[in-house]
Amino acid sequence: MSRVLYSLAWWLALPLVFGRLWWRGRKEPGYRMHWAERLGFPDVPASNRLTLWVHAVSVGETRASEPLVEALLAAWPKSRILLTHMTPTGRATGKSLFGHHGERVVQSYLPYDTGFMVGRFLRRFNPRVCILMETEVWPNLVHSCKSAGVPVALVNARLSERSLRRGQKMGALMMDAAQAITLVAAQTDADAERIRSLGAPQVAVTGSIKFDVVPPQAALEKGAWLRAQCKDRPVFLCASTREGEEALILDAWQRVADKPRQALLAIVPRHPQRFDEVEKMVAARGLAVLRRSRLENGIGKADVLLGDSMGEMFAYYAACDCAFIGGSLMPLGGQNLIEACALGKPVLVGEHTFNFAQATDEAVADGGALRVHDADALIAAALRLLDDEAARANMGRHALAFAGRHRGATLRTVELLRQLIG
Repeated sequence: MSRVLYSLAWWLALPLVFGRLWWRGRKEPGYRMHWAERLGFPDVPASNRLTLWVHAVSVGETRASEPLVEALLAAWPKSRILLTHMTPTGRATGKSLFGHHGERVVQSYLPYDTGFMVGRFLRRFNPRVCILMETEVWPNLVHSCKSAGVPVALVNARLSERSLRRGQKMGALMMDAAQAITLVAAQTDADAERIRSLGAPQVAVTGSIKFDVVPPQAALEKGAWLRAQCKDRPVFLCASTREGEEALILDAWQRVADKPRQALLAIVPRHPQRFDEVEKMVAARGLAVLRRSRLENGIGKADVLLGDSMGEMFAYYAACDCAFIGGSLMPLGGQNLIEACALGKPVLVGEHTFNFAQATDEAVADGGALRVHDADALIAAALRLLDDEAARANMGRHALAFAGRHRGATLRTVELLRQLIG
């Protein structure tokens, strides 16, 4: 009965859902495209190839899926990957990462979670397995897969205490979905324990696939170019910042008058629809701002570099001297710090990192990351690092060692998936 009511709620909400897509499309046109796919009519040709379905909702999950998708293509050379998303930025990231594979990787939006739409989607593609990245558990999707005999694997799985409480409030709806998942590959022991408490029958700890992401050579070259544009100015990067954080950072930055050697502040908002908003925010404080998209002949006298490009986060990390990982100054759960550590960069984080708790805690304990209490402490710590090359190098070595120590999750995950794919 709970799933019936859940499905009814989806049908009733669809006009509002599409209204919201249209509204968001004002700033991000991709939200106004491919609506038929969201209703279960994918614009992807059918194929007799073995289809392995990987669902990566947005940018973070799609980037995290890269080592897994590459490993699946290598392990099953006659297969194709069906890669589904929920956001246009996730779709664009997937095209950037896997476009060179041609027809071996096809993309679509995931239909909304009504049994009717998901069922039609399954009949069209007939996947051998459904692989969900990280936290994407949809009750009707899991039920439809079980009814169709399609095993469901939740990989690189994480579940915070907050998400666990939210899932428990959904009662039988979420418990039934968890129990119908065939296999879970969890990032940490704590994640595994929380997922088991929801009733998932087979849970293994494999680690985080994100540690296996390799910086592309093209991104490193672009990072070197960005660095050259900054000349000898020290660069403090605020990566994947969320709404409310930029104002705190800018105000704290302005409160410090004595900055080392014309230090440059680089801000890369997590959501592209906020680029214009953040540019106005910087200009309103009397700071000279230069957008990455307009960077051609050096930074010049700009106070702030606004990262308004997609798919270049590795390049930004490569170009900076130290990096703050956004979403952690406010109670938003934080973002992934692994990419910055993998490039040997000193990392700063706020207090709110519950989405990546174990990785962040271990990076701090290993000396590759430093936790700060607020924006003023963040800027103070960043400026100290910018002014102390030896401290930066020491933190960078610890960050690199931390990232290297946790590699191998992709291989462990693929070995688990073999029992489902055959």
